[in-house]
Amino acid sequence: MTSNADLFRQLHSGPDLLMLPNCWDAGSARLLESLGARAVATTSAGLDWSRGYPDGNHLPVAELVAAIRAIARVIDVPLTVDMEAGYSNEPGEVGDTVAAVVDAGAVGINLEDGTAPAELLARKIAAARRAAEVAGVALFINARTDVYLKDLAPEDRRLEETLARATMYRDAGADGLFVPKLTLESAVREVAARAKMPLNVLLWPGLARPARLRELGVRRLSSGAAIAQAAWTRARTFATAFLAGEEDPRAEAAVPTSEINALLAQRM
Repeated sequence: MTSNADLFRQLHSGPDLLMLPNCWDAGSARLLESLGARAVATTSAGLDWSRGYPDGNHLPVAELVAAIRAIARVIDVPLTVDMEAGYSNEPGEVGDTVAAVVDAGAVGINLEDGTAPAELLARKIAAARRAAEVAGVALFINARTDVYLKDLAPEDRRLEETLARATMYRDAGADGLFVPKLTLESAVREVAARAKMPLNVLLWPGLARPARLRELGVRRLSSGAAIAQAAWTRARTFATAFLAGEEDPRAEAAVPTSEINALLAQRM
């Protein structure tokens, strides 16, 4: 029987682009699975918000692990977790957190460099790999570099800087490369061809459609916080109308309570 860890790896090498929707809690994860998602990821932003924290490495590790355990309980498909920067600048502590996340049910993780030195993320990746090996799980480590997202290099140097970091992270034990805000087709094609790891891009204005991304060599497309933001947007609109005493906004079609209950009852 193929484990979820092995299945998740296979999803990066099949003929189709891996469409990876991002959940923020157990209920949203179960919904995404029911809609046909072959794997589910967490969005760090959405999960942080659901636990009452802002995005940006503020979530206590105990809260993270509890959330992952709850999500893993209600889905059968592979689960990968956005661990932000690992919630510590100490690689050993990051390794401990990775071990806890794997124990909670994750078979993949994201770790990001942000504005910290690339060498630090490389050490965190190596610690994550060691922790996964001790746990006996073929963890898929997705190395996120923010070269484009946070303008970490001059525009004419971003491509080469991204590829240099890709090499460093791959040598440290990463399995995939995540480059948010990479949208220019020529750059997407070159990173996909030269990174020597499956390329993950983020849903972003100006990004090519999924079929075209696959032609360019992309293996994985993430929705990021977009679905969670859409839920917040709708909730704010409804609540604003309610609090203002405006016409009952429930006229818009809503998912029936019985359908939601039935979906979750299947995982009790």
